[in-house]
Amino acid sequence: MTWTLTTSGTESNWEGKETPADLPHHAEEPFPQIWNERSFDINYIKVLRKMLNDQGLHQVKIIASDNLWEPISTSILFDPELFKVVDVIGAHYPGTRTVKDAVLTEKKLWSSEDFSTVNSDLGAGCWGRILNQNYINGFMTSSIAWNLVASYYPQLPYGRCGLMTAQEPWSGHYQVDSPIWVSAHTTQFTQPGWYYLKTVGHLEKGGSYVALTDGLGNLTIIIETMSHKHSMCIRPFLPYFNVSHQLAHFTLKGSFSEIPELQVWYTKLGTPSEKYLFQQLDSIWLLDSGSNFTLELEEDELFTLTTLTSGRKGSYPPPPPSKPFPHSYKEDFNVDYPFFSEAPNFADQTGVFEYFMNIEDPGEHRFTLRQVLNQRPITWAADASSTISIIGDYTWSNLTIKCDVYIETPERGGVFIAGRVNKGGILIRSARGIFFWIFSNGTYRVTGDLAGWLVYAMGHADVTAKEWYTLTLTIKGHLSSGMLNGRPLWRKVHTSFPKNGWAAIGTHSFAFAQFDNFHVEASH
Repeated sequence: MTWTLTTSGTESNWEGKETPADLPHHAEEPFPQIWNERSFDINYIKVLRKMLNDQGLHQVKIIASDNLWEPISTSILFDPELFKVVDVIGAHYPGTRTVKDAVLTEKKLWSSEDFSTVNSDLGAGCWGRILNQNYINGFMTSSIAWNLVASYYPQLPYGRCGLMTAQEPWSGHYQVDSPIWVSAHTTQFTQPGWYYLKTVGHLEKGGSYVALTDGLGNLTIIIETMSHKHSMCIRPFLPYFNVSHQLAHFTLKGSFSEIPELQVWYTKLGTPSEKYLFQQLDSIWLLDSGSNFTLELEEDELFTLTTLTSGRKGSYPPPPPSKPFPHSYKEDFNVDYPFFSEAPNFADQTGVFEYFMNIEDPGEHRFTLRQVLNQRPITWAADASSTISIIGDYTWSNLTIKCDVYIETPERGGVFIAGRVNKGGILIRSARGIFFWIFSNGTYRVTGDLAGWLVYAMGHADVTAKEWYTLTLTIKGHLSSGMLNGRPLWRKVHTSFPKNGWAAIGTHSFAFAQFDNFHVEASH
């Protein structure tokens, strides 16, 4: 089968109507979002535009509604004022498809959240396919990957759903995964302001191709032949299709017929012995071929053919070796001027834990970690009623956690330390583990879950608000015990589930509390 890429007359008079290629490696302008994947309020969008204008922020544009194509597209068509204030229609995980009303608005269409797939070769195949077909099938000129870098504990929901991985700050290890090089097939050879040509589409035996130009004579063609099996994104459902060996014939016409040479970049996803990631191949010379060329295509391949000579496979020094989280870990939070508010290695799941300096405390607890939310925020997911920050190695089983704690809220305040915490993220509300709580009303509690429904032990504890205490939790096999200020408070509580999980600190509700001198000794 033959495809023709052409201009009609001059370099700037492109055949048909093309759409600016607002590609994901740059943003034209900052875009405030409506509420992620939730119902939108038309009046809110209009008021937001007015407030931005009143503050002189005319250059800041609005994308809506970061959910589905409808009902925002229909609303824009039937509301002239809304039409005026919305600059881009953004949909999440559109499966490369759009709807008629979205096209009728003639607004820019973006896949404003996509990918969200493990960054294996399967994720790379997903990304390569949708980068092309979001435009071919749905006229989307931007595809934004969630998320850029997977820098969180891998056992959390959507572990490694990033274009690359950097999840070990304690070792410095990172991985430049295949989705990065798949991205380079598009992002190194286009820029915001380039245009998609009308002559794009699907290949006869599976796969697709797009072509873009800067209007100044440069041309980039991206071809993908991702198979169904190796390009399934995490969502939505992907209908079956077949890809097989084929010969694809291309002809350059119009001003493109004068192009003498195309640089060639190639990726093959598959078994390690046949994998090539963003390798430069020999150029295609067109002067003696009548601007015709043929490519032999197999499944799970990517080609970029381009007039640009600036392509480069970036290099980086070998990252430090991967290491498990240290079995012995101490943190005293003694940082005078922190570069970042969150302490290293702690991952807040509900609440916000920040470095804090007690100006009035010249002693041991001048620098602490403080939970700083005193009321529950409006939440996107069903997060927990108790704040919690996790740390460590999910495979830990036997461990001793020791931490100084300070309850700031009289009567109703409470804090905990915990081990074997088995859930996080959007699942944090149902997290299980062994939780050792003390409360400012002079009680303690041992529970098998963050919600506090599974009570293993409870009783009196000589504690109050606005005093420092040292909690120690020891978990070994099926038994756990706890100490207050170095003295046993409860012993030999039997806990058979879960078998492993993170260490954690947290508060009973959204209230101020402080933590200091955190220390964990752990083993599998």
